[in-house]
Amino acid sequence: MITLARSRAIDRLRLLTARYRLAASAMQETANYVPDATLDTAGSEQREIVAGALAQIPDEQRRTLILAYFEGLTQSEIATRLGAPLGTVKTRMRSGMLKLRELLADKVQTFYFQ
Repeated sequence: MITLARSRAIDRLRLLTARYRLAASAMQETANYVPDATLDTAGSEQREIVAGALAQIPDEQRRTLILAYFEGLTQSEIATRLGAPLGTVKTRMRSGMLKLRELLADKVQTFYFQ
C-alpha cells in the first residue's frame, strides 16, 4: 500500500512538473511573438485565393473538404454527418483535392515567386 501511494505521488509530481513546463513554454512563445504585417497580409491573400478556388469546385466536394480541413472531422465522421457511404466521401475528397491542385497551381507559383 505504501509503495502504491508513493508511486501515485511521484506520478502526480511528474504530471504537475510537465504541466508547469508546458505552461512556461507557452507563455514564453507568446511573449516572443511579434505580429508581422507582411505575414498577415500574405496569409489574408492566401485565404482569399483558397476561398476562390473552393467556390469553383462542386458543392459535394467542397462540403467534404470543409468538414475535413476546417472542422477537423475524419472521413468516417463526414460520412456519418452527410449520410453518405465512406467510399463516396473518400472519392469526393480525392476529386476535390485534385481539382483544387489544378485551380491553385498557377496562383501558388505566382504568389510565391513574385
